[in-house]
Amino acid sequence: MKKVAYIVESNLGSYILGNMIVPQLEEDRHYVEVVGMFFIHDNVYLLLRGNPLAERLDKLSKEKGIYLQACDQCVYMRNIADKLINSVRIGCFPDFYRAIIDKVDLIITI
Repeated sequence: MKKVAYIVESNLGSYILGNMIVPQLEEDRHYVEVVGMFFIHDNVYLLLRGNPLAERLDKLSKEKGIYLQACDQCVYMRNIADKLINSVRIGCFPDFYRAIIDKVDLIITI
């Protein structure tokens, strides 16, 4: 099985994750193993505690070992570092690559 990581960058990140990728992961029908997700720009808001999508991602992270990371500059600029779900790490691109690069076949931007 191929292994992928996602960089969640587009303004459609919430829709793509919430209506496509996350349901497929929850139902074990995504066809690839998701190793990690890196959230940038306003997509860091998707990781706020209390957000239903964030809670689903947190559960998937714990159950499937998916590495979740939010862009440090994006988080600090928005003053939300202390409001993220527990499974999220805060860091920059090198941190994300260090965590996933030897474990993935593809990195996909959505």
